[in-house]
Amino acid sequence: MEAKKLSLLLEKQDALNVRPVMKESIFKEQQLKKEVCDLSVGEWLPNVAGPAYTDETCIKKIPGYLNCLKNGRPDTEYLHWRWKPSACDLHPIDPLKFLNAMRNKSIAFLGASICHNHVLSLICQLSKVEEALDIFHDSSFKTRTWYYPSHNLTLYVIWAPYLIHYETIDNHGDKSQIDTHLHLDILDSKWTSEYNKYDYVVISGGGDFYRSTIIYENNQVIGCHGCQPHMKLRHFAADEIYRKALQLSLKFIATAEHKTFTILRTWSPMHFEDEELPNKKVCNRTKPFREEEISGSPSVLNKMREVEVEECEKAATIGASNGVRIELLDTYHLSLLRPDGHPGPYNIYNQFDSYKKKEVHYDCVHWCLPGPIDTWSELLVLKMLNSGVADDSVSA
Repeated sequence: MEAKKLSLLLEKQDALNVRPVMKESIFKEQQLKKEVCDLSVGEWLPNVAGPAYTDETCIKKIPGYLNCLKNGRPDTEYLHWRWKPSACDLHPIDPLKFLNAMRNKSIAFLGASICHNHVLSLICQLSKVEEALDIFHDSSFKTRTWYYPSHNLTLYVIWAPYLIHYETIDNHGDKSQIDTHLHLDILDSKWTSEYNKYDYVVISGGGDFYRSTIIYENNQVIGCHGCQPHMKLRHFAADEIYRKALQLSLKFIATAEHKTFTILRTWSPMHFEDEELPNKKVCNRTKPFREEEISGSPSVLNKMREVEVEECEKAATIGASNGVRIELLDTYHLSLLRPDGHPGPYNIYNQFDSYKKKEVHYDCVHWCLPGPIDTWSELLVLKMLNSGVADDSVSA
């Protein structure tokens, strides 16, 4: 139900309707200017082979709310597409090659529920060679650790939805009150306290930045996001807060004595669309968008991607002088083209039967497993193998 709560708290729901990052012509123009392959520019092509795993072969790792087929999704066409970059090829993950390259390494994923979604995709694709052992989880299963004993590889998922320090205030069940306090000048210690353990760090932002929050600096209230006018506080836009969080986080990484290879994955698009009923938002498409189908003005979420691009470039320059590599993994546009990849109403087992007299809940935020999110893992693996940090490198 987290996704439902999130959708109600976002600024101007219509801003979540699907919009493009750029028009197709701009993408083609950029492609011609680039001398090397841009993996983020391409198209979705039919793929008869289907996904690298199924909900049955990885059933122990796929949580119920992401197992769309088990929950009764009748269509399967969304499983039979592959991402084809315009100027090169993207091959399926070679699990053995990746695990061998990551031998004696550790990878930390920092973020919220989409970050967890992504890690499970990677784990399922590696399961053909070795099953990951679930060796730690907190009481909420938000922060978790998996281990591959044959390769001494550790995967961490650190629940850090803002990357910076936040406090959740108990308002005695009154959800109308602001209950999250954000500190723009303090990093979340859940990831910084054990930073020296990580060889790779994957950062991703999420929709939590759209939640109502009180903003602090130097332990003093300086503003808010989504608060009531009577509070008379300066309003911070979501992208402004996100920029501050990224700046502080990436500065810490770029200037740290411990050198990690850091990857900033871009924002994950949501695909809420209007239904006939007033204020009803759904996602029930069964095919990818064509470029012309998503033409229109840029969405609010594109602002978040722009922040990521700008701050990553700045941090990469600082990091380079300190021997730290920071790179962008741009998955936004290829994901934007996949409105068919979300659980929709199939995030609960046989929801249409169980909720005949209730409102059906659509999850247009997370991604089915297997599904389009598996391409994120393919791109991530390629970038990591090409990093020069791994024991075995490949060429794109």
